Amino acid sequence: MIAPSVLSADFLNLGRDVEMINNSEAALFHIDVMDGRFVPNISFGLPVIKAIKKLAKKPLDVHLMIVEPEKYFEEFKNAGADILSVHYEASTHLHRSMQSIKALGMKAGVAINPHTPVSLLADMINDIDLVCMMSVNPGFGGQSFIPNTINKIKELKRIITEKGASTLIEIDGGVTMANAAEILAAGADVLVAGNTVFSAENPAQMIADLHSLSK
Repeated sequence: MIAPSVLSADFLNLGRDVEMINNSEAALFHIDVMDGRFVPNISFGLPVIKAIKKLAKKPLDVHLMIVEPEKYFEEFKNAGADILSVHYEASTHLHRSMQSIKALGMKAGVAINPHTPVSLLADMINDIDLVCMMSVNPGFGGQSFIPNTINKIKELKRIITEKGASTLIEIDGGVTMANAAEILAAGADVLVAGNTVFSAENPAQMIADLHSLSK
């Protein structure tokens, strides 16, 4: 599945870019919410998500890069989130967070930074719908893919298989046509692509090209 990152869209023409994603082979909208505290950047919040939801014909995959994410679960549900991911590093009571997100009717995701071992998720992998594995240091788009991510994907896939879980592996950061096939071969299910899609001459064709690698 391809999840174009709205962080890289043209904010002056956001409606146009939402419609492009609607009409493309993308499966999800990936929406990064940054608070300037958990990560050194501020992106956008609830009003923008509500606006996107009005036009979106595909699920909203909302990635919270914020401190104390549990304070806002219901607000993000009301804004239109279909998948809500919180960072392992920002969630003191991760199991409770997964339960709370699911109780609100969303799919529950856990995001992990590049330095965080995937083994830390083993005990509760069956409670996680999606692992958003950061393949760059979070906070900014357009960064280069961290090569060791491939090993982490393989290890996480092994844990998911051994535990009989149905957790999806999502890779976020530095995904390009040059490395997407290797990422998928390692076991990834969802590719987040921001700069790669929106800097392309034909973004919809780039989404199709990335999608074709998984066939």
